[in-house]
Amino acid sequence: MDIRTNTIAGWILAALFVALGLGIVSGKFFHTERPEKMGYPIEGVVEAGGGAEAAAPDKPIEVLLASADVSKGADVFKKCTACHSIAQGGANGIGPNLWATVGEEIAAGKGGYAFSDALKTKGAGQKWTFSNLNDWLKSPRKFAEGTKMTFAGLASAEDRANVIVYLNSQGSNLPLPAAPAETAPADAPAADNAAAAANAADAAPAK
Repeated sequence: MDIRTNTIAGWILAALFVALGLGIVSGKFFHTERPEKMGYPIEGVVEAGGGAEAAAPDKPIEVLLASADVSKGADVFKKCTACHSIAQGGANGIGPNLWATVGEEIAAGKGGYAFSDALKTKGAGQKWTFSNLNDWLKSPRKFAEGTKMTFAGLASAEDRANVIVYLNSQGSNLPLPAAPAETAPADAPAADNAAAAANAADAAPAK
């Protein structure tokens, strides 16, 4: 009985050694490295640090306002109507009535609406200009940390410009700011002068 048990144990051990050896050999033949990047590329998605393919910075708001659309702004403003009215003489809601807001003093008026201390502090002595309205609409929390306005903001610069011209059309009607002039590179005048001198030399009659 002991001999039979030893024989069975020996066969089991031998089978284990064979299985282990086969595993090592197959591992050498079929070994694969983990890919440097996992997953599959998605068309249209730019990876972080994409260099030239990364999103370009927003154009100055003054440039965008020149081509902004009041009707598109009215459509975007529909996101705001859960908290704000904009009709002349309209009541305050969760947020203040926004009639004639552009050019108005920040955190003041509006029929006694209770503005947050954060906005009162940030806007002390300032008015709602086109520029700071753009900053506010982009991120109210960044503009006035601690504001009670819970809206996250409008990521699209075009949407912000459209909303601002719509707000301006509702009781403010201030002239839009002039777009900044594009500045030429610092070395442009020197290059132009050198080119003009070369052209003049070519055109001069030979003596």
